[in-house]
Amino acid sequence: MHFSLVAAAATLLSAASVQAADHLIKVGANAQLVFDPSSITAVAGDTVSFQFQGKNHSVTQSTFPAPCTKMANGIDSGFMSVPSGSTQLPQWTLNITDATTPLWFFCAQLNPVDHCSMGMVFAVNAPPTKTFDQFQTAAKATGSNATTTNSTTTSGTTTSGSTAATTTTTTKSGALKLGGSAAAAMTVAALFLGVAL
Repeated sequence: MHFSLVAAAATLLSAASVQAADHLIKVGANAQLVFDPSSITAVAGDTVSFQFQGKNHSVTQSTFPAPCTKMANGIDSGFMSVPSGSTQLPQWTLNITDATTPLWFFCAQLNPVDHCSMGMVFAVNAPPTKTFDQFQTAAKATGSNATTTNSTTTSGTTTSGSTAATTTTTTKSGALKLGGSAAAAMTVAALFLGVAL
């Protein structure tokens, strides 16, 4: 019986780890005005972790037709300043709750140049009819006509009912972070293992 409970727990853990993925996006890597990678495909339950690697950037939600304008009631990391030589890199996490809705983002920083009009945009689940390349081209075409709203949210959890995601902000550490189905599977596995012991 002990073996079957352990096998069941292992099966649940492997299923949970296959379902949820964490996509690491480097924001401002190598002192460039980029999200790296700039576009991803994610499923419900996945997380997108934005690691701010330099200077002062944001991850601000926009729309496909207005790539450099903050979406009304959209999610926003706020500006994340990273001092030169910093070893503590702030990280902002987006939880994907609906993979059928594309998500569009830009950096709202305007100094010393407008980052969005320089092409600093990001997409989750861009459809074939509205590609990332089209979104980035539209952003570059805005020149300095972008409109943004500054946000001072730098920690905590932000939830918006109008988007397909929820967010959290953390500072990078060595701790294991589980969410969604992976956390549920770990709880079930712990219960099974606790009963078997």
